[in-house]
Amino acid sequence: MTPPQNEHRFDELFKLVKNRKREEFQAEFRQLHEKDQSEFFSLLYPDNKAKIADLLDPSEFADLFQFMDDEAKWAAFETMPESYLTEASSLIADDVLVAFIAQLEDEDAESVLAMMEPEIREHIERQLARPQDTAGSIMTNQFIQIDWQSTADEVINHMRSIGQQAGMTYYIYCVNEKNHLVGVVSLHDLILSPGDSIVKDIMNTNPRMVSEHTDQEKVARLIQDYDLLALPVVDKKNTLIGIVTIDDVVDIIHEEMTEDFHKFSGIVTEDDPKEGGSVLNMTKQRMPWIIILLFLGLISANLIGRFEDTLSAVVALAVFMPIILDSAGNVGTQSLAISVRSLTFGEKRDKKEFWKVFLQEFATGLLLGIAAGTVIGIISYIMYGNVYLGLVVGLSLFLTLSVASVIGYLVPNIFAKIGIDPAIASGPFITTLCDTSALVLYFSLATKFIHLLT
Repeated sequence: MTPPQNEHRFDELFKLVKNRKREEFQAEFRQLHEKDQSEFFSLLYPDNKAKIADLLDPSEFADLFQFMDDEAKWAAFETMPESYLTEASSLIADDVLVAFIAQLEDEDAESVLAMMEPEIREHIERQLARPQDTAGSIMTNQFIQIDWQSTADEVINHMRSIGQQAGMTYYIYCVNEKNHLVGVVSLHDLILSPGDSIVKDIMNTNPRMVSEHTDQEKVARLIQDYDLLALPVVDKKNTLIGIVTIDDVVDIIHEEMTEDFHKFSGIVTEDDPKEGGSVLNMTKQRMPWIIILLFLGLISANLIGRFEDTLSAVVALAVFMPIILDSAGNVGTQSLAISVRSLTFGEKRDKKEFWKVFLQEFATGLLLGIAAGTVIGIISYIMYGNVYLGLVVGLSLFLTLSVASVIGYLVPNIFAKIGIDPAIASGPFITTLCDTSALVLYFSLATKFIHLLT
């Protein structure tokens, strides 16, 4: 959706593109944020997209390209002149190109690669050949590498000479004569050091690094844990081959959260409905969950059958069943979300920390139970005028919410302990477990005090 403040500016830009007014277009276009620039490009008709090649330098388009969505990127390769794209692709960050090409069909990917210079194409193909979801597959080669024997002034002059070719300038990576990574120096430390300082004397000699085969989720955790802007990637010889930047980590976290949300919801599928995933495959992926939950549901139904006499004797008990079951599922799912999040993002927990959080969740469940149980107990007394019914309903909800908070927290931790993805302990699964425990508690109490309720 176009921000209101950009609507008039976009209208003016449309006219400038149509009439190929290069200088006027550049002056107006450069006042937009990169995200707004990419939105403007996506709104252009195909013939006007082609005209952008006459209005922006390839370097400017390369900067714009990384902010486009995949649809706009593909539209650019479909509509713009090949020679222009060849030059622009040599300036686009390699990790951006790899991520874009990786999601294309083989035929489309080949057509994009065919537009690149041989050296660039060879590098991108090597990146694409690396195992997916690893540091090697998401790294970029746009970084500054210097000899550790260089002086501070020499490094700064080198940075000036390469200009915009280096995407990450906050960290400068130091290598020895064998091209092995031996340290890293920040731009801040470099600027504040005397010009004749030797880099090896001011660099951090123990930089965090990962191998090219490290899982991308672990890379994201390291950058998050150590509050880094980038993380160097080395091969088995400790040769620096790339870096993973913070913007890549944001994308990874988004992907992992989306994946875990699907698992959390019981939708364990690799097919994205928005991308035209196979209905049959999606059904096959979800079917096991439906069957498992069906059998768990039968347990709940059987429990109700076992307490049929109690339910028949006090029909009012049925009125509060949905409230107790829904409340149990809600609290269990909330505890589950907290537990899965901490496990997903690798929050380090020793035994002491585990029990600390466990007690916090249990205490939260107790307080929620006291508050909700008191309210529902008073309401049931007002509705039916039976103080004992109010006590049974209120006490049941109190116990149910306390137990549900424990179930929601413990189950994913148990799954993780035995090597199962904790996100598989999905909402529907936890809800069913909480429902079963709620029914047992509710009807057990009601049966115990049936003589007072009738």
